[in-house]
Amino acid sequence: MTDNSTITPYRIDVPQADLDDLQRRLARTRWAEELPAPDAPAAPGPVPPGWEYGVPVGYVKRLVERWRGGYDWRAWEAKINAYPQFTTEIDGQTVHFLHVRSPEPDATPLILTHGWPTTIVEWLDVIGPLTDPRSHGGDPADAFHLVIPSVPGFGLSGPTRERGWDRYRVGRAWAELMRRLGYDRYGAAGNDGGSLVSPEVGRADPEHVRGVHVTQVFSFPSGDPAELDKLSEEDRGKLAFAEWFVQNRGAYDKLQSTEPQNLAHALADSPAGLLGWHAQLLGPNLDPDFVLTNVTLFWLTNTAASAARFYYEDAATAPATQKSNGRGTTTPEPTTVPLGLANFAWDYQSMRTFAERDHANIVSWNVYDRGSHFATQDAPDLLVADLRQFFRTVR
Repeated sequence: MTDNSTITPYRIDVPQADLDDLQRRLARTRWAEELPAPDAPAAPGPVPPGWEYGVPVGYVKRLVERWRGGYDWRAWEAKINAYPQFTTEIDGQTVHFLHVRSPEPDATPLILTHGWPTTIVEWLDVIGPLTDPRSHGGDPADAFHLVIPSVPGFGLSGPTRERGWDRYRVGRAWAELMRRLGYDRYGAAGNDGGSLVSPEVGRADPEHVRGVHVTQVFSFPSGDPAELDKLSEEDRGKLAFAEWFVQNRGAYDKLQSTEPQNLAHALADSPAGLLGWHAQLLGPNLDPDFVLTNVTLFWLTNTAASAARFYYEDAATAPATQKSNGRGTTTPEPTTVPLGLANFAWDYQSMRTFAERDHANIVSWNVYDRGSHFATQDAPDLLVADLRQFFRTVR
């Protein structure tokens, strides 16, 4: 890559005029109509009661009310600014990242990748335990130097400027970023989209990546009947749920991987609409300020459209064994860098039969009875412990 390799210090300083504009738009929200709630509450299940048609008006109204009155962007801005931040240009794209070095000089360098609809904010609560285990009841030998980039097209990296920013290109960019930072041996970890990108960092730079840790292994049937015959009853149940989710809760994936620009106009114009679209995955169980901070970053940087394009670009190149909308054309060889999984209870359930087809060196596979798709928020202790355990084995 021949881009300007300068690394420039960065600090968030949102103009007050942008925050005032956000408040004006929120005050003028025209609310969607919806059907009245049924007399009897919905039975417990994978869809929250009242969310059968999607994100309900009442949830969006409550968060917009907080966004207008109780939410303090400046406090979150200061929280992020408490960590060293930088930008650099890689492959023609601005890349923003946090670089938080551990007080332990022999710490393991680790690049953490967020997914959609989150940002670097997803990782803030685990920075302390990961960089300074000595101060958090852990072993200093398990410390990490953390690099936490904003995925191109998401938040503070700004919109993407050209086509092709899929998981493979991001993986190559992360390898270049770690090279620029002087890390010869490092790890990669991620959640959601970060679980797609992180194995590609290992594929792009196997000589320097010591291990890859993910919270989902998104490996699906290839279409070979013999492959399905080998599934255990447990994995058949996991596959059935995955297929149900795609058909019943996968609206965001279907739209963003086929025609993301259709929705982009509304998301760029309405902060309440942006909140509603992102809330379909963030859901009602997370801290409202965590939800609002992620949404606010997308709003202030006008990156809802480019973040959605990640799905389109990735669908265009993803192998058919992982995800296909008719445009997948190649099937890469299995990854060879050591891979570890931390699979949480209320999340996509990875199937080892398919995972072993796509990843040749799985060395850790842990399944937990609590935690969700956003384990940094509801099971950070389990996630931190799993990261420490995995990288202890691949030093």
